[in-house]
Amino acid sequence: MDLKQDLQRIAFQEQTLQFSSFDKATAWELGTRLKTACEEQGAAVTIEVRLLRETVFFYSMPGTCAINTDWARRKRNVVELMELSSYGVGRSFELKGNSLDSLMGLPLRDYADHGGSFPVFVKGMGCIGAVTVSGLPQREDHAMVVQVLAQMLGADPSQLALEG
Repeated sequence: MDLKQDLQRIAFQEQTLQFSSFDKATAWELGTRLKTACEEQGAAVTIEVRLLRETVFFYSMPGTCAINTDWARRKRNVVELMELSSYGVGRSFELKGNSLDSLMGLPLRDYADHGGSFPVFVKGMGCIGAVTVSGLPQREDHAMVVQVLAQMLGADPSQLALEG
């Protein structure tokens, strides 16, 4: 798990996984696709999809608890602030030996640069939302979101997956 390779791949994911349009119906479809994918893999997660800082889809699967909801909120806050994936932000800080707290003064109680939240990009518009999964190890949370986004957008998930 080379940090530089991860960061290059995450940047590629963010560049590739962009919608031509995205509305509340699309957000609901993304949330239900994530729910189905997680159920098929036996993963207990909390799922949140937001559009313009409004929660459009939220589901906590059996086996999750309030901690998962709080982690989702904290990871999503990173995406809404920086318009980058929470995992990419965390890997970038790790590479540089920095942290959200030390570099930006952001309280860890409200911001978590751990994997699982990904920006919702619309071509020509930029970041208009966030999709978040919390309940698996952070790399797997990130991978789950990327996999479902890729499938939904007609991209090959294997071409976007992180190594290892």
